[in-house]
Amino acid sequence: MTVHGALIRARRAARVVGRELSTEVDRARYRRSGGADLALFHEFAPAPTGGGHQFLRALVSELERRGVAVELNRISRATPACLFNSFNFDFRRLRRFARPGCRMVHRLDGPIGVYRGFDDGTDARIAQVNGELADATVVQSQFSLEAHRELGIELREPVVIANAVDPAIFHPPAARDPLDARKARLIAVSWSDNPNKGAEVFAWLDENLDWERYEMSFVGRSPAAFLRIRVRGPVPSRELANELRRHDVYVAASRNDPCSNALLEALACGLPAVYLASGGHPELVGDGGLPFVSAEEVPEVLERLLGEVDDRRGAIRVPSLEQVADRYLEVLRG
Repeated sequence: MTVHGALIRARRAARVVGRELSTEVDRARYRRSGGADLALFHEFAPAPTGGGHQFLRALVSELERRGVAVELNRISRATPACLFNSFNFDFRRLRRFARPGCRMVHRLDGPIGVYRGFDDGTDARIAQVNGELADATVVQSQFSLEAHRELGIELREPVVIANAVDPAIFHPPAARDPLDARKARLIAVSWSDNPNKGAEVFAWLDENLDWERYEMSFVGRSPAAFLRIRVRGPVPSRELANELRRHDVYVAASRNDPCSNALLEALACGLPAVYLASGGHPELVGDGGLPFVSAEEVPEVLERLLGEVDDRRGAIRVPSLEQVADRYLEVLRG
């Protein structure tokens, strides 16, 4: 189940039922109980959306499956912990609700300026609220932690926890078509038109890839118009998972991406990856793929990967949602 906007799940008796915090019933219940088990500060965007929204929906769903009551963008009187996400929330509102006795955990990716390719002051705002309010920090990759330190940003009690995906949606297919008698199917996914998402790599592939050997799909917001790469707009998660399972190899071309949810979703669907040796990609892929440093290297890397495809597929390791939820709870409990 997912969380959309102000929709949360709360515990009543032995069942977890969904409610909106704006209803009078929930207001009365939280006044009586004094709090939820966890507060989450994050402004959800309607699906389909980028990785942060997708991961937090999956995390909240897993926590609520365990009976954890989550309230959104508020901290009730007895709520013992609060998770606030990057900069995607109302800073002033969080400061107003923060209080002694509620453990504050800041979830970060980025640095945002490194990831976007320009600095608009967001990282300074993040560092300020982290230093002011956080008891601990979750960063999504070792790359992200080290990149913050290189900028002189020392985070409060940092812990590296990668993202995870919903295994009910993102999982390998029951069977695959053999590669012997057909073209290899490549796919890339991005919900952002940020040039650092790999536009130059995809443009080069569109012009230079051997289209007698390959076919390629791009799902999401295309950074450019392509002649040969098939483009499909943003789709819901289940449709995306079905699309991933129809392909053979994922192309991860984003630069300085701390923990690509799209890459994790592809790996979880059993796709080995050719990936730009940048950001958190090497940490996520491990032996489940091969790196490249320039677009011109991709054809050679693809040929090697396809020659080892069964071994590379067998080497895929993605963190389970249950394991990631366990680690978040450890940090939130302190």
